[in-house]
Amino acid sequence: MSELIKDFNDYRTRMNEVILAKDNLVLKRFWSLDNQAYADGALPSKTKELLGLIASMVLRCDDCIKYHLGKSYEEGVSTEEMYEVFAIANLVGGSIVIPHTRRAAEYWEELIKQ
Repeated sequence: MSELIKDFNDYRTRMNEVILAKDNLVLKRFWSLDNQAYADGALPSKTKELLGLIASMVLRCDDCIKYHLGKSYEEGVSTEEMYEVFAIANLVGGSIVIPHTRRAAEYWEELIKQ
């Protein structure tokens, strides 16, 4: 696993443990709702991850982008599909999304090298 992916996953896991250990009911419920929202339903989880990725790119949240890229990779998204998602995110979000697309492309390249 590349350092880029390992560092992100390690940090996310460590900090989620810190946050959830504080036993805040609202945060725990939010985490649970988020998890449930991305489960298969009328839309398959793969589609939901791609929608989450587009929203994350438009909102310019690099951590969220990395998370959804990882989940999309696990869901079997192809590189061709991913670049269509990048295109939609840029159309919706405008040129300010371009730097996030660069970082998303870098992270995607690391994922597919695994």
